[in-house]
Amino acid sequence: MKRAGMILEGGGTRGVFTAGVLDYFMEQKLYLPYVIGVSAGACNAVNYVSRQPGRMKTCTIDFLEAGSYVGLKYLLKNHSLFNMDLIFDVFPNKIIPFDYDTFFSSEQTCILGATNCLTGRAAYLTEKNERIRLMNACRASSSLPIVSPMVEVDGIPMLDGGVADSVPIQKALHDGVKKNIVILTRQLGYRKPPAKKSLRMARIMYQKYPNLIRAIKNRAYYYNRTMELLEDLERRGHVLVLRPQVPVVKNTEDDVAVLTDFYNHGYEYAKDMFSRTISFLGWEPEKGVS
Repeated sequence: MKRAGMILEGGGTRGVFTAGVLDYFMEQKLYLPYVIGVSAGACNAVNYVSRQPGRMKTCTIDFLEAGSYVGLKYLLKNHSLFNMDLIFDVFPNKIIPFDYDTFFSSEQTCILGATNCLTGRAAYLTEKNERIRLMNACRASSSLPIVSPMVEVDGIPMLDGGVADSVPIQKALHDGVKKNIVILTRQLGYRKPPAKKSLRMARIMYQKYPNLIRAIKNRAYYYNRTMELLEDLERRGHVLVLRPQVPVVKNTEDDVAVLTDFYNHGYEYAKDMFSRTISFLGWEPEKGVS
């Protein structure tokens, strides 16, 4: 069959929905050859390629029982709403080990979307050798403007990939991926409102980065155009979109029970949609997907 791919939206802790979907897919040995993720979707992407079901849930939900990694104390101390050192250093390298060997040896293409602060355009990052650069790319992809510091990758300051390209369906199509599974973290019909407070703050904080300010200003416009494109492709049967069927959680939600319910919803929804998914892909377990 034609090349198949997975496109993963971000959304902070809403990413636990995606984690539930991917955990079920991994249990069924459904691994697509092309994966592109943005922000929390980038974190889900690397765990999918490293073939570690349950890891995202452990990092995002289970660890909250030991102590939160999100809140104003981190913003005041480290200028970041999330404890990024914990998420992208301590977790993968010490207490919730990331399987670098499996990731680097995988034949899957894994792309992490970030935003180049100099150009205001999307940066599509890949890494198959260096551990530090891989986690740095994930960190850049997940660093929200205003509440996170910029992250340098290859000497270029970067921020959250959602600023420039929240759901990179056009990147996947450009790369020749014909069968796309798109996992969103918002409900059908959601449209992003224009930036107001964040734009005012951006104009103060990023005076040296006019292209980044422009990207933040235009983010809602391009996000909503992407949603319109996706919904059109979905109606015509060219993509399969998996999205929450229940009210979504906050992107900074830190209630374990709420997050667990949202994760379980993703898992059960993937189970309900699995026959439709494999039919869309033309997947045969013994042959896999190419």
